[in-house]
Amino acid sequence: MEAKHRETVKKLDKATLRRSWWSWYVGNLSSMSFEWLESFGFAVSMIPVIKKLYGGNKEEEIKALKRHSVFYNTEPQLGAAVNGIMCGMEEERANGAPIDDEVMNGIKVGLMGPLAGIGDAMIPGMYIPLLLSIAIGLAQGGSPLGPIFYIVTYLTTITALSYFVFFKGYELGTKSVDMIVGEAAQRAREAFNLLGSIVVGGVAASYVNLQTTLRISTGAEKEIIVNDVLNGIFPKSLTLLLVIFCWSLMAKKQMSPLKVMGILVLLAMTGVFLNLF
Repeated sequence: MEAKHRETVKKLDKATLRRSWWSWYVGNLSSMSFEWLESFGFAVSMIPVIKKLYGGNKEEEIKALKRHSVFYNTEPQLGAAVNGIMCGMEEERANGAPIDDEVMNGIKVGLMGPLAGIGDAMIPGMYIPLLLSIAIGLAQGGSPLGPIFYIVTYLTTITALSYFVFFKGYELGTKSVDMIVGEAAQRAREAFNLLGSIVVGGVAASYVNLQTTLRISTGAEKEIIVNDVLNGIFPKSLTLLLVIFCWSLMAKKQMSPLKVMGILVLLAMTGVFLNLF
């Protein structure tokens, strides 16, 4: 009986898991809308797993696909851990574990927020600006090393991260939930947010430069150089104000970067015309 039981146990092989991960990696934001966001990308990534576990049982395949088509949204790279966890839970369910749709969806909903917080702070908030600051330095003078460095480094590291967390999620299963939503994860999110702000500030201070040519005559052939006065109060104060201005347009006014660039061009032209810059 034990031998027969072992033969009927359904197990996901590495090839199936890799296909699931790859589908999520390249298609997580496909078929995206404000109503569904990443839900269909998630559902498609589960198709290899569903076919492996429920192949031949059309009704179970349909049910599985439907339960993974609900609203879902997270940071895609670090969020691959959720895909791995769901693969493990589907495997357990296919082998008779009492796991219903509500439990699986509850875990997805519970994890997508914390992972989005950590992932957004860590990758677009800290890692990408850091890579871009290095790439900009390499690209000075027209060197192609900057974009090559950025593309190769980003794709290599992000692919490795996504692959690792996917399989770690599958390996740990629901045990990983406490790691993601616990107190340590909250501290990690706060640390990454702070570090990301520092990195963005450093990049802005290094590569953004705004000075004014405005001079105020005080008579007797003496002038006040406004730029020196401002820098004496707070170094690169105009640069800081420019960065805050751009941030407020994008974060508060929901303007696209292209529109912000257009506004900056108009401000630059106006400033030059008025002899401010």
